[in-house]
Amino acid sequence: MGVAIRRAVESDREAVTRLLDEAFQDDPVSRWVFPDADHRRRTHHKLMGAFLDLVLSEGRVDLTEDGQAAALWLSVPAGEPGDHEGGVSGDHEAEDDGPAQMREAVDPDNERVELVGRLTGAVHPTGRAHEYLLLIAVTPERQGEGLGTALIESVLDRCDREGLPAYLEASSARSRRLYERLGFAFTGRQVDLPDGPQMWPMWREPGTTPAVS
Repeated sequence: MGVAIRRAVESDREAVTRLLDEAFQDDPVSRWVFPDADHRRRTHHKLMGAFLDLVLSEGRVDLTEDGQAAALWLSVPAGEPGDHEGGVSGDHEAEDDGPAQMREAVDPDNERVELVGRLTGAVHPTGRAHEYLLLIAVTPERQGEGLGTALIESVLDRCDREGLPAYLEASSARSRRLYERLGFAFTGRQVDLPDGPQMWPMWREPGTTPAVS
């Protein structure tokens, strides 16, 4: 049975922010950015909302019809490696200092909000237009049912038709294995968060045959 997918709109913002907040509360990168659990519960939703606002404005948010999973995609032109990393505005000046603006908007005293954007932006591939999966979230009680895979594959099918690569950063070894099964490969330049977890940038060429598990 297929998964019904639609494009999210502004009226979905509150529900999708809540979904992202819930799904990423215990993600290794979120725990590093907000190491204090109480502070994370109070503040993490602001970071998720800022990412969502960016993608609602400049990209595409795919949402399962039941609202249990969402994928945030940005179309990155050639020559713009990490302009959208941690950015909250589409103008060029803002893009240049997007991570600092993100920190100011979300948690001004928390330098890690800015640092994660700068570190991931520094390794973002350049030179070729591609689809960038910024975030994908499945509500915790529905994880493992294939909703996230369905959301990703719907865009990868289009990438294959249009000859576009795709890119993402895996934030855990488990998610890295999932993306490898979808045809993504580690770029060889990992992100080492200071005193924190690793992230694995991953690239998929169009037409890549998924790995057999």
